[in-house]
This record gives sequence, structure tokens and C-alpha cells, in this order.
Amino acid sequence: MDVTIISEEENPMLHRTDIRFETVHDETTPSRLSVRDSLAAKLDKGSDEVVVHELDTAFGMRKTVGYAKVYDSPEFARDVEQDHMLDRNKIDEPDAEAEEA
Repeated sequence: MDVTIISEEENPMLHRTDIRFETVHDETTPSRLSVRDSLAAKLDKGSDEVVVHELDTAFGMRKTVGYAKVYDSPEFARDVEQDHMLDRNKIDEPDAEAEEA
């Protein structure tokens, strides 16, 4: 999946960069997690540092436009983001990861 960054805006107070992007896809609209992983790879970030907020695909189009927030570290993402956005992007609490191991 090819992700093209349309605009980037630094937000130093919240330790993040707000990104608008678009992706062209062959089949159905890609999942939030696959877009997150592609965007993280393009930006050389960990997937738990990227929070995809919206994906918008017009009916019948093969192009999706979206909005994501890229944090400096996963801890900043957990501090700032709402719980439902962390759940949607599969960003777990560090304690939960330690208990599973």
C-alpha cells in the first residue's frame, strides 16, 4: 500500500506531528491497522507511536484520505489520546503487555 503525505504540522506542546495523508488501494478500503503500519514504516516510527483518527473513502473510489497523529513516543500517545482511540489503534498499556509475557 502506497501512502502519500499531504501535509505535516508540528505540535511541540503535545510531542506530536499531525499528518494528513492519502493512500491508493486496489481492493477494499484498507483497515486502520494496515494504514497505521504503512504510515509508521514510511515515517520510521513504531506502530504504537501512530494513531490514525480518520479514514475517508468516497464511494467507488480507490483512494482514501486520512488524518493521523504521530507521537515522539508511545508514552506520549497514551497520555494524550482518549481510551477509545487507543483501543481502535491497538495501543495497549505497558502493564498489560508485561502481564501477557
